[in-house]
Amino acid sequence: MKQYGPVELADLLPFPDPLCHKYSRGKLTLLVGSATYPGAASLAALASQRAGAGYTAVYTEGSIVHQVQAYQPSLVVRSWSDWDTQYVAASEPDRPCAYLVGSGFDDLDTYTSQLTRRLLKSADAPVLVDGGALNILSAKKIRDLTAQRYRRGQTTIVTPHMGEAARLAKIFNLKTTEPDEMALQLAQAYGVICVLKSHDTFISDGQEILAMREGTAALAKAGTGDVLAGIIGGLLAQGMDAVDACVLGTTLHARAGVFASDDLTEICVCAEDIIRYLPHAIKSLIKGKQEEQVGEITESFGPDVTGTWSL
Repeated sequence: MKQYGPVELADLLPFPDPLCHKYSRGKLTLLVGSATYPGAASLAALASQRAGAGYTAVYTEGSIVHQVQAYQPSLVVRSWSDWDTQYVAASEPDRPCAYLVGSGFDDLDTYTSQLTRRLLKSADAPVLVDGGALNILSAKKIRDLTAQRYRRGQTTIVTPHMGEAARLAKIFNLKTTEPDEMALQLAQAYGVICVLKSHDTFISDGQEILAMREGTAALAKAGTGDVLAGIIGGLLAQGMDAVDACVLGTTLHARAGVFASDDLTEICVCAEDIIRYLPHAIKSLIKGKQEEQVGEITESFGPDVTGTWSL
């Protein structure tokens, strides 16, 4: 049983090597957004940068390329039509990478379905499936792809909320409505790591379930899921173990929400504020480790009274 206490969480923080360059710090490629939801592309991409990814490349609907680029000039933004599987690199120790697909996809159409399928088929690197792309996972051809990726040892992560999880469960006739069991069963059925977003967050790799009960109702706003996907994607892109990336990403996301709420109130917090308060969340993990090491810690840094994530 792996425990994630204050020291373990802080030790996961991906501080850059003094001799690093932007590619050694990891590249996240995002296939995201739509004319209806351009903000999702911007939020996920900026969250990736804040999580430490050295290079964040966005492919989105052509009509919003300039809008996403204007949101953050340091992003590399191109149209979906410019993306091809020949650009899908394998993740290597000295040039790690990962992929994020689906945040902000409007009603999944043939084109974005093909993008999702081609990515899952060709990427020899972690792929995080979020938002509109989750709707395609129940198709048999896509289920076969996730199963193949699982057998090849390739990581696929899904980040559904309870409504999306229920739709994914229906195809396998999964009956449970308990979010922890739902996360486990979805992970087993699809051959993925499931990050199930609810009042509490549950992460399962199909063998164990991790529960994270830290957070705030302020996170129940549009766009915060795009931010979470970008944070986890940015950590994956740096070569972090997939479960570790999910644990650290959800912890930072929750803490940023708490810090934002302290300053702005739970009423006023928006998705953009979660990104703005990520540095506060990171600093809190560093401080928590320091206090733990000198025996001064008194608060829980996880879902239970021992200050660890629970399994």
